Amino acid sequence: MIQEKIKNNKLFGLWIYLMSDCIMFAVLFAVYAIISSNFSTNFINHKIFNLSYVFLETFILLLSSLSCGMLTIQKNKKNIKMIYFYLFLTFFLGLSFLLMEINEFHQLVLENCSPSRHAFFSIFFTIIGIHGIHIFFGLIFILSIFYQLFNLGITDTIRIRILCFSLFWHFLDIIWICVFTFVYLNGVI
Repeated sequence: MIQEKIKNNKLFGLWIYLMSDCIMFAVLFAVYAIISSNFSTNFINHKIFNLSYVFLETFILLLSSLSCGMLTIQKNKKNIKMIYFYLFLTFFLGLSFLLMEINEFHQLVLENCSPSRHAFFSIFFTIIGIHGIHIFFGLIFILSIFYQLFNLGITDTIRIRILCFSLFWHFLDIIWICVFTFVYLNGVI
């Protein structure tokens, strides 16, 4: 009974956090919409946004979402070897995505498209950067789960943490789909 109450409190707290993140990203998208509607269409072109590269980024992040879903299934089965495998796979795909995002920032800065050039790039770097920071903390979350699994095994508390991580990671994927659609596709089209 007490364990169920603790689980519900943790999940409720996570949902409050995710809703506050939704509000933050909604504000960032609103600022992006205002700024992007106030400059000429020639300002953004295919040379700035490499859609094939961003599509690959998106594909990698969606694969990580799939591996995270498999992690949740294995958590319910208490299959610790497969939990380790899917944690590692999710970590690897998330790290690959993050490194690609950093590389994209580096390329934009080299092409003189840094945040100081124009308000558009400022909000662009902010939205993508905040998402990247969330991915970074998700990777730290995975490492902490690895550590706890190694030291404690698969306990009810760790199963709750895996569930919380899974919700957080899927939330990040949903935000990225919005970023991909609203920022990249809309920016090029």
